[in-house]
Amino acid sequence: MKIAEGAGDLARAEAFLEGLRGAPFMQSPQWARVKGEWKNETVLAEGPDGRVTGVMSLLIRRVPLFGNVIYCPRGPVCERLDRDTLAQLTAGAWEIIGKYRAAGLHAEPDIPEEDTAALFLFDALGWRRRPCRDVHDTVQPRSLFRLELRGKTEEELLAGFHKKLRYNIRLAQRRGVVIEEGGRGDLAGFSRLMAVTARRDGFLPRPAEYFTRIWDTLGPERVSLLQAKVDGEIAAAGLFVHYGGRTWYLYGVSADRHREDMPCPLLHWEAIRRALARGDDIYDLRGFLEREDDSCGLYRFKRQFGGDLVHLAGELCLTASPLRYNLLRAAERSYLKLAPKIKK
Repeated sequence: MKIAEGAGDLARAEAFLEGLRGAPFMQSPQWARVKGEWKNETVLAEGPDGRVTGVMSLLIRRVPLFGNVIYCPRGPVCERLDRDTLAQLTAGAWEIIGKYRAAGLHAEPDIPEEDTAALFLFDALGWRRRPCRDVHDTVQPRSLFRLELRGKTEEELLAGFHKKLRYNIRLAQRRGVVIEEGGRGDLAGFSRLMAVTARRDGFLPRPAEYFTRIWDTLGPERVSLLQAKVDGEIAAAGLFVHYGGRTWYLYGVSADRHREDMPCPLLHWEAIRRALARGDDIYDLRGFLEREDDSCGLYRFKRQFGGDLVHLAGELCLTASPLRYNLLRAAERSYLKLAPKIKK
């Protein structure tokens, strides 16, 4: 086990993740730089030959009254989830908990809840799974949609869409909706549309500089911006991350005008076509923060693409001070319930 100490170790972590299909971008050193308001520590697991076999990127931030909180988004990530690799990462996690005198650490790994073998391994090494009562119990959405692209053609993917979605894609094409690729200079417009979307849908928008930071850190090879235009006017736009053999739908915005022209279905279809041409395995529509039924508009929209509905394991934690940790998580949960929704 090794705690990353400099650019060389972080480069080893990045190289490991880049070579691993399905590796989540939130565990990359690049994403840690996007989250500049957090401190970052990265733990490496190593094989006998010194080769990296696992990575755990940790974000640390001080919370008034509670001390430091440590969060592992969509990690840890292992080449092969075995006891030795996870034990090394767990030992590193405890070292970081001690260094920052934190009450504990919570992780939300990219592990399906039905993967009982993986969850048993975490349990055997002292991790505990916290029950998830509703969407406010995890930072990232626990339920999400993923569309499998491997071995499929555009025609096969279209055939798997709900018939209403296919109709809306054709409607957008008939009405002259055009999809164009944007650049860094278009992020200001994207941010303005984010504010429009936030006001309409009732969530707290990210500031404009956040999207610029994403672009400057990941782009242009790992991030792209697509814009759906009607008569030259931007009706919808999407910001996408390309990592680990996947295209991840990171943020989406839309104007109040031209919604009847169905720009969003065509925008996603173009993003899927580009992911297929790129050779990606998965188009990750990510999750939703409301009910898992058609009364939730985001669930209803994403379900139409025919992807797999994946339920992840949720929160796994290591606790140095269970009482202080539980109080902290309860406070965070209350904040997420009372504050406007934030698109992570």
